[in-house]
Amino acid sequence: MGLGILTILIGVGLALYQQHQNTQATKVTAATGTRAPAVTKPTANAFNDYAVPPDAPRYIYIPKINVKAIVRPLGITKTGQIDAPNNVYDAGWFTQSSKPGQLGATLVDGHISSWQTHGIFYNLKDLKPGNTVILERGDGVKISYQVIKSQTYSYNNVDMAAVLSPIQPDTPGLNLITCSGAVIKGTNEFNERLVVFTKQI
Repeated sequence: MGLGILTILIGVGLALYQQHQNTQATKVTAATGTRAPAVTKPTANAFNDYAVPPDAPRYIYIPKINVKAIVRPLGITKTGQIDAPNNVYDAGWFTQSSKPGQLGATLVDGHISSWQTHGIFYNLKDLKPGNTVILERGDGVKISYQVIKSQTYSYNNVDMAAVLSPIQPDTPGLNLITCSGAVIKGTNEFNERLVVFTKQI
């Protein structure tokens, strides 16, 4: 019985810690298109040799829209925004969000396009409730998620509290974010953000 109580306390402690981390992270804003990403496709060897810690996301697969991509760690820029992947063919995991399979929400970012080509999340808008997204961790474990809904925000009014929270509070979530809408004249910036909310299944 004592072990059971200890296990519960540890679980509650981890949940509270993750909630604190996500609360702190909500102070950041969504990524912007301040620099042009690279457009070089990773070679098969570069893809296969990519390595991350065992509990971190390594690859993302979205069968419905033919996505198979490396997931690179992302931090926060000097201006307080979530950074964006350096390459249109890579996805990025915001490291202040949850790790795959943990309580809370894992946030993965990807480009819609560059001036030269479509990005890895170009067809994210085509995902529908019930579609599957898979994250593979560094240890080879694959975690599956089911799309629940999509939400579009103005680029300067993204609900980061929602973006960094699981769509179902008691179930680990994975949220995907990309640019959408139209390019703002004279900039590299799109005027909307598309977020796809999923839950672990």
